Amino acid sequence: MAPSMKKKLVVAFNNLSAELQEAVKLAYPTGFADFMMRIPKPNGEFFFAVPYETDEISYLVKIDVKIDDASTEEEDKDYYDDDLKGADEFANDDSDDDEPSDNSDFDI
Repeated sequence: MAPSMKKKLVVAFNNLSAELQEAVKLAYPTGFADFMMRIPKPNGEFFFAVPYETDEISYLVKIDVKIDDASTEEEDKDYYDDDLKGADEFANDDSDDDEPSDNSDFDI
């Protein structure tokens, strides 16, 4: 017996009916993040989508994702600063612990 051929559709989440939107949300109760796939387009761009199946149709539901690429060079400099603030104090910290440290979990 031949496998049934479901109709395959790629559709934006916002273009689904309200009932289908609710069904997709119920299928992913913890959100879409862990199930999203990055789908490449022929022009080099891409979109993110999650699969959703009904008895008749196999959907690839496009999910709008905002990618924050608006960081400035100054913000990057602050974040990736090579000087560790307070590193000198940390290195010179004389701990009052009388117990020897147990480094048995580390290869020294």
